[in-house]
Amino acid sequence: MSDGKKKMNVLVTGANGFVGSRFCEVVMPQGRRVRRAVHQASGLPNEVVTGNVTGKTNWSEALSNVEIVVHTAARVHVMNDSAADPLTEFRKINTAGTLSLARQAAEAGVKRFIFVSSIKVNGEMTGGSGETRPHPSPLPGGEGVNGVFTENDSFVPIDPYGLSKYEAEQGLLALAKDTGMEVVIIRPPLVYGPGVRANFASMVRWVNKGVPLPLGAVHNQRSLIALDNLVSFISHCIDHPKAANEVFLISDGEDVSTTELLQKVAKALGKKSRLIPVPVGLMTFAAKLIGKSDVANRLFGSLQVDSSKARNLLGWKPVITMDAQLKKTAEAYLNRKALSNECRE
Repeated sequence: MSDGKKKMNVLVTGANGFVGSRFCEVVMPQGRRVRRAVHQASGLPNEVVTGNVTGKTNWSEALSNVEIVVHTAARVHVMNDSAADPLTEFRKINTAGTLSLARQAAEAGVKRFIFVSSIKVNGEMTGGSGETRPHPSPLPGGEGVNGVFTENDSFVPIDPYGLSKYEAEQGLLALAKDTGMEVVIIRPPLVYGPGVRANFASMVRWVNKGVPLPLGAVHNQRSLIALDNLVSFISHCIDHPKAANEVFLISDGEDVSTTELLQKVAKALGKKSRLIPVPVGLMTFAAKLIGKSDVANRLFGSLQVDSSKARNLLGWKPVITMDAQLKKTAEAYLNRKALSNECRE
């Protein structure tokens, strides 16, 4: 590794989060000098406490002598947002917070700003109803070209989380033109790996408990990104000259149906998958009746991304297979569960 890389100072926001913490674990042994920006003190080496990430956050201490910013901190998407005005809350952190950090970074002489955005900027679904034949997404726009999302899609998202990320992207690209600071935008789909939470963690729990699930006949296609692959790609973007001022969609390149994913999770846990082949049309109708259409879209709809730009332009390749990452995810889950049981005894 060159001396330039060894001396490179990298600021990582959200450094104790799911993506940020793993990124720090991976890049520090590479010789990167990493400063961790955290919401509140956690005892991590070389950390700086910044408080809430808003348009008023002062980043002067965190940005001192920094060349690269990797911005992973965000108000994340949730299925049932309790905020009275979700868009306003998302904009405070994901838009205003991001752009304030970027402006201060440019003023501090930062060379490159890497922003972890979201595939929701492209839309909610591509093609595929979960049956055997594709059909257009029921959502307005955001359907991709030929059933696959690309960096060239032109779509303004209606989802509050996606819109807040989209607005941040537009502001960053404008800032790059005005200041000369390089910007790299990465839009991952669902990220999974050890420590994953929310819906993916719930799925792992269901499978581990042996709960019969009516998901044995879902023929959709969904792109995912392993945590280790996402971290590898972010690291790849730190100093690759061709990444400057580009937008990238990233995935494992192993699209799977919901049924196939559950089977893979079961295998990783050492369990037998208990999937009942209930017709997708029937489950979709039932989900609409009980007001769970969003859940049905995630389970039965398709969301595929074309990540060939990342591979062709930057020469990046996945560092881990889906099965291997799921195995690590399952092991971490079982270890936590065993430790929790010990603590209760």
